[in-house]
Amino acid sequence: MKKMDAIVIGAGNGGLTAAAFLAKEGKKTLLVERHNLPGGFATSFKRGRFEFEASLHELCGFGKNPGQGDVRKIFESLGIADKIEWADIPAAYRMITLDDKKTTDASMPFGIDAYIDKMEEYVPGSKPSMKKLFDLAEEIQKTTEFFGSLKGNYTANAVKEILKNHMNFVRTAGYSVNDVLVALKVPKSARDIFKAYWCYLGVDCDEASFIHYISMIRLYLAYGAVIPKARSHEMSSAILDAFEGLGGEVWFNAHVEKINLENGRANSITLQDGTKVYADHIICNTSPHNVFGKMIDQMDVPDYELRRANARKLGARGLSVFLGMNKSAEELGIEDHSYFIYNTVDSKKQYELMQKIETNDVLAAVCLNKADPDCSPEGTSILYFTTLYTDDAFREIKPEDYFKTKQFIAERMIMNFEKALGIKIRDSIEEIEVATPMTYARYTDTPQGAIYGYEAQAWDGIVPRIMMESMEESIPGLRFAGGFGTQLSGYSATIASGRNMAYKTLSDMEKEAEQ
Repeated sequence: MKKMDAIVIGAGNGGLTAAAFLAKEGKKTLLVERHNLPGGFATSFKRGRFEFEASLHELCGFGKNPGQGDVRKIFESLGIADKIEWADIPAAYRMITLDDKKTTDASMPFGIDAYIDKMEEYVPGSKPSMKKLFDLAEEIQKTTEFFGSLKGNYTANAVKEILKNHMNFVRTAGYSVNDVLVALKVPKSARDIFKAYWCYLGVDCDEASFIHYISMIRLYLAYGAVIPKARSHEMSSAILDAFEGLGGEVWFNAHVEKINLENGRANSITLQDGTKVYADHIICNTSPHNVFGKMIDQMDVPDYELRRANARKLGARGLSVFLGMNKSAEELGIEDHSYFIYNTVDSKKQYELMQKIETNDVLAAVCLNKADPDCSPEGTSILYFTTLYTDDAFREIKPEDYFKTKQFIAERMIMNFEKALGIKIRDSIEEIEVATPMTYARYTDTPQGAIYGYEAQAWDGIVPRIMMESMEESIPGLRFAGGFGTQLSGYSATIASGRNMAYKTLSDMEKEAEQ
């Protein structure tokens, strides 16, 4: 019988980080992964002479100096921050709308002061309210750092500290992005430009938590953003190396079929080949839909977990077009790394348009060469186009129409990129690949190909999840890391969630040892 201190299911970045932090504390940890390599979404693939990044547009929370940014601190703690070759993203974003009635075209820099100054150029008179907005962001950042220092131990003294010194967090916790921007009297045009990142959360700004959004955009602006030159898989490989160097054990091509419970507590896993491994603590880097729907006997699943999983809405489903171009970015007329192209500045209206293939023109575009000029052969360039669907838009597509639908969407994304930038790229395409929600569902086993975990609706955003976190532990010994967890989705969030779940598991172990 094989017995471990902890088992981590899934070698996505959340699972990798959780496993590494457990091993760092000397815990006998087994990481099991159904694929033959780590990373999950964090991977790459080759077509012709191009290597495409599968999912990462840019990584926030990794500052330029030691000790800056949560992700850098995590990587420093694991000894890998300097083992990855990073490329800096040159600027925050360019936002363009396709609405002929009122076209927005704004290019925004990194750096909070530079961002505020640039906003003043686009929207004269916006500077005082934008300054108030980012002063509030600094206060909220201090509160989140305080929460992090608690490591999940919310004592009476901690609550007193929050009520005494962190009231602006409390005041804004229940409000949406739009609610707070209006309350601060940020001019509408400035609000429209400021909200460009909303599609990275997959929920419109009438629903998105202000605290979640402002925390994300502050990370981008304060520390900038980076990408690994060897694609996102370089991060996953580095975390795995750290885990194994700390004594951790990893099994690839190991598909977990069951999580077994004894007396209501998770105590082991069973693989498809019948292998059984025991541990008192299991962390899942996969969705609760999969765990409670497939991996645990239904008689053992608490009714609460079934009700909650059914109440939650799956987050945005992704579709990406990968283009290898036979001309350089300069020859094509591409000036920026990151583009957000929308039908309209109204995020609620855009969210509704994203429910159907026929009405959705959202486009998050990246030209990798603007950050890393050497990412493709000389005289060529790489483009990634990603769109999101807020519903299972492919549900009604017949198998015989699948390829035609992919082609239709790719054609329209290329056309809209050309329209937004006023350039032509179609005749310079050397390689093209399209990944649909079905692609992501097949590769990562996410329900319906959801790439953002569960949608951060008002009742189920990051603040309510943190407040209700203890209720998410209805099966002792079982926790979740990754995009379906408390921290929500995104590279920085999933890495942080892995560390946090490791801390909570270590705390559980300490309490059990004292009993």
